[in-house]
Amino acid sequence: MKAGIIYTSTTPELIELVNREVRKNLGEDAQIQSYEDPSILAEVREAGYVTSKAAARLVAMFMQAVIDGADAVLNCCSSVGEAADAAEDIGKYTGVPIVRIDEEMCREAVRLGKRIGVLATLPTTLEPTKNTIRRVAREMNHQVTLVDGLLEGAFGIDQEQFKQLLRKKTEEILEETDVILLCQGSMAYAEEYLHEVSGKPVVSSPRFGAQALRAAMLKKGLKIR
Repeated sequence: MKAGIIYTSTTPELIELVNREVRKNLGEDAQIQSYEDPSILAEVREAGYVTSKAAARLVAMFMQAVIDGADAVLNCCSSVGEAADAAEDIGKYTGVPIVRIDEEMCREAVRLGKRIGVLATLPTTLEPTKNTIRRVAREMNHQVTLVDGLLEGAFGIDQEQFKQLLRKKTEEILEETDVILLCQGSMAYAEEYLHEVSGKPVVSSPRFGAQALRAAMLKKGLKIR
């Protein structure tokens, strides 16, 4: 069994966390092949949207994973999540499903509350994630209110500084929210901390993405121990 993991930005902590969650769901014998192209996120950040060239390079990584024998592909970047949606039919045609790391997280947030605080370090991540929350809420016949929590200047800072900024932003929106959603997989290490200091449910994407990857492989008929 082989999983292709697609990154447009990485930290050692993110790769370690994603791999741990994937192995927890697929078993220790699962093969994990990572693909990285940080120029995609850099281009998206500079342009403020997913450009056609960035989308093309993303899809090229999906297809390389197919060529390399992946049974399913996990897209780990929420900024390009809608591009992954657009590639879903390619996954169906090739028999190699393309799974978003954040979609099931968004569904869980909708299940947990009507007022969702959406925290991100980049506007190019915040808006696509909000679009996904709205879409899954419609599919679930739920009405939600989204509360923005953009952490300006927080992209790339160290973990302790980031936790403090995260706590401050959460405190600003706490009374308006029932649940807190962390847009980027790289924020997942702060999930438990934020739950403890806020007293609210907090969701992050790696564990939900890994569970969705497992579900996609089971749907194909693959046997997972």
